[in-house]
Amino acid sequence: MKAAFVVVTWLIIVVVSAEFLMAAYAKYGLLDSPAYGRFVDRHGWLWLHLAGGVVAIVTGPVQLLARWWFERPVLHRRVGYLYFGGVLTASAAAAGLIATTPATLSIKFGFAGTALAWLTTALLAMIAIHRGRVERHRTWMIRNYAVTLAPVLFRLMLPVAIASGLAPGGALISCLLWASWLLPLVTVEAFRRRAGASTPPSCDAIR
Repeated sequence: MKAAFVVVTWLIIVVVSAEFLMAAYAKYGLLDSPAYGRFVDRHGWLWLHLAGGVVAIVTGPVQLLARWWFERPVLHRRVGYLYFGGVLTASAAAAGLIATTPATLSIKFGFAGTALAWLTTALLAMIAIHRGRVERHRTWMIRNYAVTLAPVLFRLMLPVAIASGLAPGGALISCLLWASWLLPLVTVEAFRRRAGASTPPSCDAIR
């Protein structure tokens, strides 16, 4: 039952993420697309953010699900560096977009909070693996990927919130931006604590 639940959960994540990439990224496929209207003179930041984001979204499940890296640590490390490169690129570009956006301060804080959570969890994952804390590294990577999926969740929540009668505006967008990464993190922690209560602590956790 537990294995089936994990498989179904990851399958849903992969399908929803693939739909997000095809829908959200396709609208920027043509240079004369009206989607670029909000990014006048900011195309460079946008393209860097999109490029880094797609790398992180695609390589994340490969790192977290595949078992080949137990036998191929060098390959796992290289794909990991590719993932972190995507996170850093997208985060740096996000900083450029936030600094140049005409959006309200509350929306800027919402985007900044997401970027900071993304970078912080990635940094803690890197520190853990460099100290040889494999399980702790994996835990922080799961948290980091939960934040990686924030744009995917935001895109799902926004139309649901509007359909429920909430007025679209800066306040709603700001709240959803925070919720898009806080809710996945809370969910991850809830499942971790539940799983940890039923299994003995590992040596890495004791250290």
